[in-house]
Amino acid sequence: MNRRLDISIITINYNGLQETCELIESLQQFLHKCLYEMIVIDNGSIQNEAVILQKKYPQILVIRSDQNLGFSGGNNLGIRIAKGKCIFLINNDTFVIDDSLIYLYKRLMTSPVIGAVSPKIKFAFPPQNIQFAGFTPLSKYTLRNQSIGYNEPDEGQFDIPRTTSFLHGAAIMIKQEVIEQIGLMPEIYFLYYEEMDWCTRMIDHGYQLWYEPHCTIYHKESCSSGKDSPLKTYYLTRNRLLYAWRTRRGKNLFISLLYQLLIANLKNVIVNLVYFKWSQVNAIFKGSVDFFRLKHKRENI
Repeated sequence: MNRRLDISIITINYNGLQETCELIESLQQFLHKCLYEMIVIDNGSIQNEAVILQKKYPQILVIRSDQNLGFSGGNNLGIRIAKGKCIFLINNDTFVIDDSLIYLYKRLMTSPVIGAVSPKIKFAFPPQNIQFAGFTPLSKYTLRNQSIGYNEPDEGQFDIPRTTSFLHGAAIMIKQEVIEQIGLMPEIYFLYYEEMDWCTRMIDHGYQLWYEPHCTIYHKESCSSGKDSPLKTYYLTRNRLLYAWRTRRGKNLFISLLYQLLIANLKNVIVNLVYFKWSQVNAIFKGSVDFFRLKHKRENI
């Protein structure tokens, strides 16, 4: 095997010390077939968890940001100092149970046209059904698609590698040379949709995205932002509009924005009013308004 550094593994820790430790220990236990470095970004945790992590795992590199830079900003902080030929961005609320990460690396190395790849992702908790086995294409106006195999038992029905329209933000491996060409992950999103924007940019530059089922990771899902929290609702609302603005033009943009504002968002407001979820309603309104207030919407920042 080429003994140059193959992979830089980057994960973001945000008030998630236990989850991050479990991820690190699973990687250290099982990864032996590739030469890698591990970079952890302590992304504005209330307690300085970087000190704890660095002391507990002296062989990894821990970077402390006193400010929460968001998903993209935290990952970019790690990417800038990464030395691997490939970058593997992995959520801290995941873990591995085998040495299959090498298959992602091998998939990337099979062709210069392959820009990035995601593994099969399964829910961490029983019955450990599938969360991700590729994505369908995004609809032109509604910006909706489906996660292939979502919540299905894994019976080998998605065990053939193939191209996919998008990758999953919980686990993306990308070539360094691709990042050098397309740029870093866009930080304007802060949370949610940044990886979709990145994937769109890769495809626009002529790269393929792949799903590689010979590697599986297990995902605990939403330990950081909380399930259906107002924070999550706010960023999903704002950033769905932002993604449309950055990736659609002309009539397609106009129709997509109208759909989001007058149909999707209005429906979500009504549903949450029925259940007296005032904080969710407020998050939808605030996310919509803040989209219009955002500056430099189309710049790669």
